[in-house]
Amino acid sequence: MSLLDVSIVSVALPSIQHGLGTTPAGVQWVVSGYALAFGLALVPAGRLGDAIGRRTMFLWALGGFVLFSALAGLAPTTGVLVVARLLQGVSAGALAPQNSALIQQLFRGAERGRAFGFFGATVGISTAVGPVVGGVILAVAGEDEGWRWIFYVNVPIGVVALVLAARLLPRRSGGRRGQLDPLGGGLLGAGVLAVMLPLVLAEAGGLAELWWLFLVGAALLVLFVGWERRLAARGGDPVLDIGLFTGTPGYGTGALLGMVYFVGFSGIWLVFALYFQTGLDYTPLESGLAVTPFAVGSAASAVVGGRLVERWGRRLTVTGLSLVTAGLAVTALVLRLAPAHVAGWAVAPALLVAGIGGGWVISPNTTLTLRHVPVSMAGAAGGALQTGQRVGAAVGTAALAGVFYAVLSASDRDYRVAVSVAIGCAVVAVALSLVVAVVELRARPRCPAAVEGVDPVASDVS
Repeated sequence: MSLLDVSIVSVALPSIQHGLGTTPAGVQWVVSGYALAFGLALVPAGRLGDAIGRRTMFLWALGGFVLFSALAGLAPTTGVLVVARLLQGVSAGALAPQNSALIQQLFRGAERGRAFGFFGATVGISTAVGPVVGGVILAVAGEDEGWRWIFYVNVPIGVVALVLAARLLPRRSGGRRGQLDPLGGGLLGAGVLAVMLPLVLAEAGGLAELWWLFLVGAALLVLFVGWERRLAARGGDPVLDIGLFTGTPGYGTGALLGMVYFVGFSGIWLVFALYFQTGLDYTPLESGLAVTPFAVGSAASAVVGGRLVERWGRRLTVTGLSLVTAGLAVTALVLRLAPAHVAGWAVAPALLVAGIGGGWVISPNTTLTLRHVPVSMAGAAGGALQTGQRVGAAVGTAALAGVFYAVLSASDRDYRVAVSVAIGCAVVAVALSLVVAVVELRARPRCPAAVEGVDPVASDVS
């Protein structure tokens, strides 16, 4: 639900604008506000789960997500909808790191890889099928009020999930409860906000008007690193131990790989929607169905990848990234050369190959990145990993859409040239992540058995 809501709302923006009588700039915050709040909450919520209990954080965050989804569906004005989406984003950001932390803590060895495989299948499906699900809901419920059901659908699913989570997630049986780091959390939150705000507002001129926030964000993040190092040296509990990046095998390169990959992976969906809906006059449902092969391939291969990651290690992500690079390169070529009336069908095989590769990237990389992280820091480490992915997604969405529009203007509105160049830029980003994976593989050619991070809470469910 939380990842689906990143992409599903995009197809409903015209419906929301018409139903609430608002401007494009006003309705843009419905998408941007959610993505921004999601990214800001990840690391602090992950550390909070480490400190006060992951089961508790999971239940509260899931309950908040359901409540604010209902509020979004009931919103009488754009202002209420934007506030509901901000709160929904905070809840989603608080929920996400508990997932990876609970998997880290509940499973060991090959079982952990399989669990992350199912997790990766969920990530792949929810990211890719958002436009399809949104298109179906709008087609069934109607254009005027259908957007409300995009939010209402979370309520029954979320209630069932709450009941199951309350019954199935074991209660914490002991272990140390760490102290919080409000100054570190504030510095990190302010830094991430400064970096992400110009990106999520790129379509409204955010890059041109707020470019200076990148400098502010960089300064705040430098202060954050300095403070975290000082706090750790004094024996405190930092919100994010910087030693994870320098002293934990595979964590730094895995986090970098994930961030760079998401630049290409997340940015292509908006480009596809712009090309199919604006350039070829597809309906939102038809546009979503055109990219479904990627979701199908990703979901199937992610489950298989969860079983292979213990044996293949980093070679699995190298193989996956190679398939994504090749699949997207062929996709760009096909969209450039294929006649418009068959573009959706012609591109399906290449997207299927890219999707199969994608299923061997996200969840195996999560497994390999977190495998040596102590369980007591699993929430914060998972939150930091996903924060990098959110930043990468924001960069990719802004950059690839910008390339699409720039080429469209320069080529006398030739949509085929615009989409092929934009997807080509995504290929470059994925290829760079492949370089990171190859460097990691050469540095650690063998994949040692996971260091299970034995610590005071290793056998407890926080």
